[in-house]
Amino acid sequence: MSVAGYKLHSFNCDVADESAVSTAVAEVRSLLGGMDIVVNCAGIGGDKPFSEISVSDWDRMLNVHLRGTFLVTHAFFSDMVDQRWGRVINIASQLAYKGAPGLAHYCAAKAGIVGFTRALSYEGAPHNVMVNAIAPGPVETDLLMGLSDDWRAMKQAQLPIGRFGRVEEIAPTALLLASEAGAFYCGQTLSPNGGDVML
Repeated sequence: MSVAGYKLHSFNCDVADESAVSTAVAEVRSLLGGMDIVVNCAGIGGDKPFSEISVSDWDRMLNVHLRGTFLVTHAFFSDMVDQRWGRVINIASQLAYKGAPGLAHYCAAKAGIVGFTRALSYEGAPHNVMVNAIAPGPVETDLLMGLSDDWRAMKQAQLPIGRFGRVEEIAPTALLLASEAGAFYCGQTLSPNGGDVML
């Protein structure tokens, strides 16, 4: 597929499954030879009171968000170090800082991504591999729409901007971090969030 003059490839992959990631990575390498920029943005949602979160709910949430970020990054990080250039951009959430009722498992996973980003940036930066994260506020995506009406109404009422974000308001942050203009960002978590968290 070609979009705006760029040739695009797509693969289905459960990022929490080590075997599936290995297969996808092999396909990427066969087509492209390697990877310069990785954006870890796979995610799932679902709000539940903590007392109703099962072990399988907890494991699945952390596996997709945190284990998936580890597996995909791990697959390409050494290549980036060897070529002395790379960008890893991890999608966290403002809830990593703020927390939210009904999302203890989600908030824990996203806070883990922030910590992982900071730690790995120390190892990548000496090799010109910049590791950063984006912690968006609530954005109009399928993940947000999958949360309960009550939760979404509560969240929107908290936002100083008075509305949810749009994908096109988040993407420029990723473009900045992926470009040479973002070369001085190291271990940072940028948070376009409509004022939900003001650090």
